[in-house]
Amino acid sequence: MRILRAAGYRVMPWKNGGGTTTEIAVSPDGAGLGDFDWRISMARVETSGPFSSFIGIDRTLSVLEGEGIVLDIAGQPPARLTAASAPLSFPGDVPTSATLIDGPIIDLNVMTRRGRMSHTVERLSLMRATEIEAKGGTTLVLVVGGSVKVASDNPTALGPLDALILERHSPKARLEPEGQGLLFVIGLSGIAANG
Repeated sequence: MRILRAAGYRVMPWKNGGGTTTEIAVSPDGAGLGDFDWRISMARVETSGPFSSFIGIDRTLSVLEGEGIVLDIAGQPPARLTAASAPLSFPGDVPTSATLIDGPIIDLNVMTRRGRMSHTVERLSLMRATEIEAKGGTTLVLVVGGSVKVASDNPTALGPLDALILERHSPKARLEPEGQGLLFVIGLSGIAANG
C-alpha cells in the first residue's frame, strides 16, 4: 500500500501544447507519454478544442469540477459529460474534440496501452466505512470530495486529491469517510499474451 500526496504530483504540458496536466501516477515509474503502460492524470481545460491523439491508447474521462464538456468522438454521437455522469471510455487515437458547457473544468484521465493493459473507473460516494481490494492488478483510489481515513495499525488521513495505491497482494484497505467522501476507484490489469 502506497500513499500519494497531491502536493507531490508532477505538472507537465499537454501533448498538443494546449494546457497543462497533473500526473498522479504512471507505470513504469518515470515513463513518458510514448512508453507508459498506464497513466492517471488530471487536467484543467479552459477552452474548447481538439484532444491530443494517443496512438494505441484506451482512455476514460471523468469530470471532477466545473459544469462539464461535450465530447465529439469520431463515429459516435456527441457525449455530454458532467461531474454527475458516469466515466466515459473511448479510444485515444480517434479524432476527438471537446466543447465546454459553461466555463473551465478539471477532468480525470485514465489511459492504458491497448493490448498490454486494461482499466476500469468507478465513481464511489463514500457514506460509510468500506473495504477496497486490488483485484488482479493495481488499484488506485483517488479522494475527490471530503477526506478519508485509512484504518490500519497506523491510521492515515487522505485529503482531497490524495491517492492510495494497492498492488495485487496488498491487504484490503478499510476506508472511513470523514464527512461525505467521493472517491474514484481505478483498476489496472495486465492482459495476458495468447499463446
